[in-house]
Amino acid sequence: MTQELEVLTVGRVGVDFYADEPHAGFGEARTFQKSVGGSPTNVAVAAARLGRRAAVFTKVGDDGLGAYVRDALAEQFGVDTRFVGTDSTLQTPIVVAVMDPPEDPQFVFYRQPRAPDSTIQPDEVDMEVVRTVPVLWISAGALAVEPSRGTVRTLLAERAVSRHTILDLDYRASFWSAADEARREIGSTLDVATAVLGNRAECEIAVGSSEPDAAADALLDRGVELAIVKLGGDGVLVATSAGRAVVPPVHVEVVSGLGAGDAFGGALCHGLLSGWSPVEAVEFANAAGALVASRLLCADAMPTVVEVRELLEGSRARR
Repeated sequence: MTQELEVLTVGRVGVDFYADEPHAGFGEARTFQKSVGGSPTNVAVAAARLGRRAAVFTKVGDDGLGAYVRDALAEQFGVDTRFVGTDSTLQTPIVVAVMDPPEDPQFVFYRQPRAPDSTIQPDEVDMEVVRTVPVLWISAGALAVEPSRGTVRTLLAERAVSRHTILDLDYRASFWSAADEARREIGSTLDVATAVLGNRAECEIAVGSSEPDAAADALLDRGVELAIVKLGGDGVLVATSAGRAVVPPVHVEVVSGLGAGDAFGGALCHGLLSGWSPVEAVEFANAAGALVASRLLCADAMPTVVEVRELLEGSRARR
């Protein structure tokens, strides 16, 4: 089974409830759709939808929502669940989101007193898989609290800076006790990643600068091979020691801004595993993210290779 996996993601999981009504706030929204959630879990779903053998290392509660997550991942999305643990006392977390506005949805995390995924332990994953899987994807959110923080450190030490070790900066202020703590913990992880991605605000947390080129320079100076800075409507900066380029945005009518980054992540994994250049991989990932932004849900909305290629080719033709 070790050689079968191509992608292993690490971090949070939960159940998302998305308001059906666009531009309706929490007071106005009346109907919601349910889907599997949690950024690294959605990255695994996105990679699996693109034909990759993906697993997620996380933990759910011993409740109905936890059973739903486990079943949906395995049966609906084709994600390997052997490293999805169960906590006997904590509840599976939920997120409630309203599309107000669609491009910048408002949401509330329910992870109290703590989420099961924050309790993952090193002995709950196969370290041989951690050492040898072609892509190890770490969500920086898993560094926010112990024991998941220590577990991530152990995994990265076992991994020993092997390609592709990807750190998604994935900063959510509500997960951390203070921004300074996030800067310290996320910043200290950069040296053991071969690729790092995040938006401008996340880069400011990680390296102290939100200016794209300065952030990319800081990441490359730390030994990162591939630095990806998301620029929102301005595209994506892709930087390596050999050079850099800005990948233009793919324009769509936005239904929900949630999940686009996770689709980007799964598609990036697919591109890197396919041996594409960084720019080619990011172009494909950008189109995958745009497709999910044009749909309501996250996990259920992850696109296929054919869908991504069709959108990407259409976007190129319109330039």
